[in-house]
Formats: sequence, structure tokens, C-alpha cells
Amino acid sequence: MAVCPMRDLRPTNPQLPRVLIVEDEPRMRELLADVLPEMGFPAASARTAEEALRIMEADAHEIAIVDLNLPGMEGMDFFACVRDRWPRTQVIVLTGFGDLESARQAIRLDVVDFLAKPCHLGDLEVALARARQRWRGDLAPSEPTPARPGLPLAGDETDAVTLAELERRQILAALARNGGNRTAAAAELGISRRTLHYRLTDYAKQGYAIE
Repeated sequence: MAVCPMRDLRPTNPQLPRVLIVEDEPRMRELLADVLPEMGFPAASARTAEEALRIMEADAHEIAIVDLNLPGMEGMDFFACVRDRWPRTQVIVLTGFGDLESARQAIRLDVVDFLAKPCHLGDLEVALARARQRWRGDLAPSEPTPARPGLPLAGDETDAVTLAELERRQILAALARNGGNRTAAAAELGISRRTLHYRLTDYAKQGYAIE
């Protein structure tokens, strides 16, 4: 695991949030670099987490879109560094794969949103709008993304579902194990009761049964 640099508490740009794309696939990286300015977000890109850290050290960006499956330093380790050193930077996870441990870590790091490849541009716009609101302080850090229809879950094949679905499965399972006790479930998950409340509110809006 790469070592995270020392924490940097310098204020970020107070006017216009910029996006750092951390993606090793050239086509996806170039596509995002093309469309983000059209959405009103100046963008820079990096092929690796190490390159992205150098960019952040020179000029901390306000939003990061991070692929988890990166060469060298993994995307989740980069995410942890960003959360530790640049706590105001909002992170959106973009990935073509998912696993339970990544979902668990992302919950604790308070990810803005999970977007599975390929994602619709409309979903990307929603995530970016939420990231901008959170960065400006218009939303509390743990408020949920506006509800979008989820895919049904079947079986235990984690490679067949998105990280967003894995997150939901992890939270609902913890709630069930604790007999609906939200305080106990939040403690087991390593998140605040408030974060759990907002997640469950979001799931209820999507039609999931909440104990």
C-alpha cells in the first residue's frame, strides 16, 4: 500500500469546483475529460493514483471521480488518502467491478455515489450535482443521492452486482442481524447513526423493505 502524504488543510477554490478524473482506461478517461466541461466542471485527468496524488499536491481539486481498479496504488487507497488529507474533496466511485470489502470501506469514507461502468450521463450529472452541493455545504455529508431505480439482487455473486447494490446489501444485512436496532447496526458498520438513517431513507424511497 502506498503511503499517504501529510494532511493538507489549505482551502479549496471557493468559486468553481473542479474535477480530477482518476482512470486508467484511455477511452473512458478521454470521454470524461470531454463531457465534464460541457456539464460545467473544469477537469483534469490522471492514469494512476500516484499521478493523481501529485496533481492534488500541486493543486487540490474539489471533486474526484475515482476508478477502484487502478494499477499500482489501488483506487480505494487513493480515496482514503484524499479523505484524510483533503477532507473537503468529494469523491465519486466509478468502477466496472465490485467487492464487499470495497463497499464497506466506501461507506465509512462517505462516498458521494457509486457509478458502475458503463454509466448513463444523466446518472453522472446527478452525482456531480450532489458532489457540488456537498462541497458547497448545501447538503450534509451523509445525505443520500436522489433515488434511482436499483437492479434486483439475486444470490451471493458479488461480481454480478454494482458497488451501490453491495452497499445496500451490507447495510440491510447488518440491520437484520441486529433485529432492526439502528444504533447497533451503525456501530457494526462503523458509520454514524445519522448516515445509516439517510441511507435507509433512500432505500425506502426505492421500494426496499426496511425493518
